[in-house]
Parts: sequence; structure tokens; C-alpha cells
Amino acid sequence: MTAITLPLKVDLKHVHLTDEQFYQLCITNPELNIELNANGVLIFMPPVSGDSGNRELELGIDLGIWNRQTKLGKVFSSSTIFQLPGGGKRSPDAAWVELSRWQALTPEQRQKFPPIAPDFVIELRSRTDSLETLQEKMQEYLDSGVRLGWLFNPQNQQVEIYRQGRAKEVRSLPTRLSGEAVLPGFELAVDRFTDD
Repeated sequence: MTAITLPLKVDLKHVHLTDEQFYQLCITNPELNIELNANGVLIFMPPVSGDSGNRELELGIDLGIWNRQTKLGKVFSSSTIFQLPGGGKRSPDAAWVELSRWQALTPEQRQKFPPIAPDFVIELRSRTDSLETLQEKMQEYLDSGVRLGWLFNPQNQQVEIYRQGRAKEVRSLPTRLSGEAVLPGFELAVDRFTDD
């Protein structure tokens, strides 16, 4: 195991980071992709490969095109960290927040890490991601109020669908996904993932 040395300008003497300390940690170290789970554990995420980065962007584009047409909310990239009500500070690969919920936030809340759970999230498993860890992350999203989530798993050619109050649904690819009542009219045809 290789030790990681971080030039932190944040007091980490306490077990729990405040929202401001976590924000400063991220701002002071912009080259790091950092999350904080609901248990207060810092998670350092490696960069993704070309294949994963392309897939992630393509999924976000599809969501963004639908949103531009409907103007029902705001779409966010994987660089956005959301302060979830359960305490986690997470950055989904793509996310969407219903417009009135977003507008209810103050300008200052929008300019930092928004204290809101998205209505919809997408996670895409890369080669270095543990499926179990991502499934726990999806459950954390649901526990925090996310209404619909899709976890794409190229390694198993599957997508897992997470909904409030319902058991996880696993579909084999290819499949057609619906945004249901959360994203009305959003349909996504998903082919099998290939290694291009």
C-alpha cells in the first residue's frame, strides 16, 4: 500500500469534518476527487478511464438534452458535490434536481456544495469500482431522498434501478429505461457496453 501525502490546509484533529472544513478540503485540493459518506469516511476516487469517461458524458448528455427540452430542472455533472440530508457529501456521475427545489436554495447554497438530495442520479461503475461499494452509495442516495437512480454496470452488462420504497430492479442490457414520474417523458435506450 502506498501512503498518500496531502497538503491539507484544514484542521483534521477532529474525527468529524464540518461542512465548511470539507468544502475547504476540496477547494484547497482541487486535483483530488473526494467524497464523504454518511458515516464521515473520506473517499478518494481515482480518475476514470477513457471508456468510462465517455460513457459517463454520453449519459449526462442524454439527460441534459431531455432537460433542455422540458426545462423541468437542473442537470449536474460528476464534479458537483451534494450535501445530502443524511450527512454524506456525494458526487453522482450525473444528477438532476427538480426546478422548484433548486430555486428554493439560496444563491450562497447554490454556489457551494448544494445542501439537497438530487431527485435523480446516475452512477457508472468503472473498472476500479467495487460493485458493493456503489450499491451502498445508491442506498445512501435513497436514504437521503433521491427518488430514482440508475447504476450502470458494464462489467456485468446490467443496470440496477433504484426507486423510493421499492426493491432494486436489475435488468440485463440491452434495455429501455424510463424516467417514470420523476423525469416525465425521459426514455433511454441502452445497448450493451462494448470496449471500444
